Amino acid sequence: MKKRIVLAFGTRPEAIKMAPVYLALARSGALEPVILLTGQHRTQLEQALSIFGVPHERNLDVMTERQTLPELAARILPQAAAAFRGLKADYVLVHGDTLTTFVSAWAAFLERIPVGHVEAGLRSGSMSEPFPEEANRVLTDALCDTFFAPTEGARANLLKSGAAPARVFVTGQTAVDAILFASKKGVLPDDVPERGPVATVTLHRRENWPVLNELARRLAGVARARAEWTFVFPVHLNPVVREAVVPPLSGVGNVKLVEPLEYGCMAALLARSRLILTDSGGLQEEGASLGVPVAVVRNVTERPEGVEAGIVTLLGNEPERAMTEFAALMDDEPRLDRMASVKNPYGDGRASERIAAALERRLA
Repeated sequence: MKKRIVLAFGTRPEAIKMAPVYLALARSGALEPVILLTGQHRTQLEQALSIFGVPHERNLDVMTERQTLPELAARILPQAAAAFRGLKADYVLVHGDTLTTFVSAWAAFLERIPVGHVEAGLRSGSMSEPFPEEANRVLTDALCDTFFAPTEGARANLLKSGAAPARVFVTGQTAVDAILFASKKGVLPDDVPERGPVATVTLHRRENWPVLNELARRLAGVARARAEWTFVFPVHLNPVVREAVVPPLSGVGNVKLVEPLEYGCMAALLARSRLILTDSGGLQEEGASLGVPVAVVRNVTERPEGVEAGIVTLLGNEPERAMTEFAALMDDEPRLDRMASVKNPYGDGRASERIAAALERRLA
């Protein structure tokens, strides 16, 4: 009888990175994958799954308007535990560092169901940056049975924290699998020009909320001074983000504020871009996978491999300094060329196959 593997996730980035894992598990003769959604990003999440042709069996639909993180955790925990029981899960897989990740792992642990962590071992070294993601990933790893580390650095972090070496597998990053797949299928948004440099922008991290409006105001100044560039900014649905970034950027002619893009469109946009400005973790990996330089509006990153390789640069999040450095990078064509030529440090596009093979061995 096949072992039932429940993949529990709730946000669009998790869906993107777990969809290739689902497909790899579905090809296994020994494993039966089932998807459980919490619904943190409902519409965006289902759009992301659709490009991969991945079905989902159940959505807990936990979101309410402007609920707090403790309220969200309190809704996920009992519903996830009941769902794991109802689905007769033999094993649970979670991904990354969201609240869904930690609370789902905790629910499975309380039900005595073993948990595997995809993208395990990432560390920024600061519990406040990113917040609450760093705590989520550390707490998740404390509960897990098996760890799928994307890099050797992540593996070293896990071993340092006490993980058993035989339970840690270096697989590469599933984001690479996903972006290479999606970039071949996606179509550029209609208003992205075919010629001229394009910068993709995303800003949404909680630790940046206090400075988000000032970052957007200074970005507007950078854009006005560089009319030859087109800035495409898919704006996060969170109202706190929208209230901060839309007013200062909405009147700038070469800044296109758009709704969150279907993943295929986003992949095509990233591939078309000369530069990415972001505070996202996943876009650091996606940019590196597509050979697009990434400027990160954060003080630390849990993905240091891109910085070490040279395709990612940290700007910090002090608005004046960050946007001054971003503008200088835009104007430095030789540096952009060097960054774009770096070999991807995050994997080869076969991470999901390795996860499926490791799980087969673990559950044999």
